[in-house]
Amino acid sequence: MLKRARLFGNKTRVTFSMPVQQPLGVVSVVGDFNGWEPGKHELVPRRNGTRTISVILPTGVHRFRYLATGGLWLDDETADFVDDQGSQIHL
Repeated sequence: MLKRARLFGNKTRVTFSMPVQQPLGVVSVVGDFNGWEPGKHELVPRRNGTRTISVILPTGVHRFRYLATGGLWLDDETADFVDDQGSQIHL
């Protein structure tokens, strides 16, 4: 799930969120905004049963996916667009 909060200038804080149990193991959000580098934006478990990470992104279209332990790639159904290359968010 995605949450967006507009910031000053042309920036938006995007919070990426998943349930803590699905999938098991470590999950990172990887995308064009972090060079598709696993582990750079790892989702952190929260008390409410989710795991999240917030990233500040500039205005534009950004492509991303989630990468879980074992090389499992996941897309975000709440993204603005999803295709065979991943999820997109339009800011």
